[in-house]
Amino acid sequence: MKTKIKWMQDVSFNGTSESGHEVMLDGPKELGGKDLGMRPMEMMLIGMGGCTSFDVVTILKKSRQNVTECIAEIEATRADEVPKVFTSIHIHFLIKGINLQSKAVERAINLSANKYCSASIMLSKSVKITHDFVISEE
Repeated sequence: MKTKIKWMQDVSFNGTSESGHEVMLDGPKELGGKDLGMRPMEMMLIGMGGCTSFDVVTILKKSRQNVTECIAEIEATRADEVPKVFTSIHIHFLIKGINLQSKAVERAINLSANKYCSASIMLSKSVKITHDFVISEE
């Protein structure tokens, strides 16, 4: 896997993925940015959230669960001192569907967290990651 990060100006960067997709990264105004894009640490959380959400939906579908919506709300805390690493991450899944089984949802989340989601598993080596979920009927 390859990516390219190109400095644009000030603290603005353009990231291009191997698949050709682009994203703008920028800092806040107080650090010389223009607030034109996401912060790198925000992007890291979005990447992890996308990875685990992909797993959860895929596992639920393979388990013949009629899932119609999956939202992962992620809240992270960071250290006060530099380096301002993540110290904890909580993922709250909002799963909607028809006749979803709670055990199947719990299983999908656990499989993602412990076996399939490369991003979560990698981050969990140094950050406490917790999960919970709510199921609502379509």
